[in-house]
Order: sequence, then C-alpha cells, then structure tokens
Amino acid sequence: MIAMLAFKSTSYRDFIAALRWHRLGKRYLWQKVNKMSKSSNSFTSLHRRLAALALASGLLVSGTAMADSGFYLGGSVGNTTLQANFQDPIGGGDFTFDENDFSWKAYGGFNFDLPVINLGVEGGYRDLGGPSVTALAGAYGIDVTAWDAFGVAGFNLGPVNLFGKLGFISWDADLTLAGFDVGSEDGTDTAYGVGASFNLGSFQLRAEYEMFDVSDVEDLYMLSAGFVYTF
Repeated sequence: MIAMLAFKSTSYRDFIAALRWHRLGKRYLWQKVNKMSKSSNSFTSLHRRLAALALASGLLVSGTAMADSGFYLGGSVGNTTLQANFQDPIGGGDFTFDENDFSWKAYGGFNFDLPVINLGVEGGYRDLGGPSVTALAGAYGIDVTAWDAFGVAGFNLGPVNLFGKLGFISWDADLTLAGFDVGSEDGTDTAYGVGASFNLGSFQLRAEYEMFDVSDVEDLYMLSAGFVYTF
C-alpha cells in the first residue's frame, strides 16, 4: 500500500513537472513568434520607406531635368583672352599681344528638351573687354564688342546638363594708342564652345568656354559663369 502511494506521488510530481515545461515551452514559442513578427513588420516598414524615398528622388530629379524647356534669358561674367601678333608703327618692331580683361554677355534663346538630347537656338550681345599692352610707341588697346548666334545641343545627367554650341560672331574692334583712337576693324567669323549647367527648377547655373575663330588673331576665347532663367 505504501509503495503504491509512493508510486502515485512520484507520477503526480512528474506530471506537474511536465505540465510546467509544456507551459514554459509554449510561452517561449509565442515570444519567438512575436519577435519574428515585429522584425518582419520593421523590415517591411523600412522597405516601404526606402521605396518612397527612391520614388521621390526620381521624381525630383526628373522634374528638375525637365524644367529647362522653353524660352530663356541669361547673363554671364568672365574673362577674355586675346593673343595676336602686331607691328609697332612707330617703333618698327613686332610684338605679341597676349592679354586678358573682364568681359560679360547677355543672351536669350529657346530650348527643346527632347527625351534623349536637348536642342536649342541662342543669341546675344557681349563685351569682350579692352585688353591693352605697352610697346615702344605707347600703350596699345583693343576694345571688342560682338553680337552672336548659336545652335546648341546637349544632354542631361540628372540635374546637370552638358552642351556644345556652334555658330558665328559679328564683332567690332576699336584700336587705341596711348588712349587715342587709331582705327577700327569688324568682321563675322565662326564661334563655338562647350559648357555645363546645373538645374534648379526654372533657374540654371551655367559655366562656359567659348572660342572665336577671328582672322588675323592667334587666339580669342572667353571663360564665363552666370545664370539662366527659363519661362
């Protein structure tokens, strides 16, 4: 009898212990499931946020890149370098004119923002400055102004636009010696250049390098930076 009671007591204790382990295992399992569910929700939320950010960035870049189609006006300032060989009419010797001066330009045009490339036309007025050099006869100066017209072609890299231009320049040069006018020349010649712009909605920041193939001049080019507003 005593042995049977002892056996039943031991079985009861084993049953209680097994029941406790079962409850602990079930609780542990639910904790793991809840933790995995929270991790999955966090990952899904992060994925959705990244997707929304990528979409917004794409729309912003696309809108910025497409915002430069239509009529535009601009202005730039920079520096013009003139290199030429002259003969001193008084001293009788040859000398090389290689000087630079402050310059500026104002321009306008129309840009066609196509799916692959941008095409446009542009024209304006520029003051290429009045560089001067001192020779035996005194200070020689050349004041150059011009009207120009270009065809422009470029392509977008996000908000950055790279472009090239080809056209002509109608120039007028006034020659001075010791501050007095001694003559003038004019002509029409080929002009070309390359540049880049950064789009900020309807505004652009633009930098350019332009060269002018003027006869009897070794080199004439302008480096400039400015802004453009598209209507």
